[in-house]
Amino acid sequence: MRVNLLKDKIYKLLVNNGHLRNSDLKLIACIWYSECPNINDLTAYEFLQKFSNGELTNPESIRRSRQKVQEEIPALRGTNYKKRQDNQTKIKKQLNYGKE
Repeated sequence: MRVNLLKDKIYKLLVNNGHLRNSDLKLIACIWYSECPNINDLTAYEFLQKFSNGELTNPESIRRSRQKVQEEIPALRGTNYKKRQDNQTKIKKQLNYGKE
């Protein structure tokens, strides 16, 4: 899948499905589900064949595209982002404690 098409798809998924904003695994599963119209008829072996043959979007490409979309459109960031930022501030203060 081309990068712009993937970014567009991820954008739409993040806009319409807030629960996907915090979980790359759920986002990847959602995209792969859409790429396998006959998913209910696939065996695990057949699914793994599709994955290993490159017939499914690379999970790293999905993660990177999600990251880029959320960088460009902060409103699509999940709640985990805010928690990480708050925690980062606390950690920085702890690391700088005593250095002043």
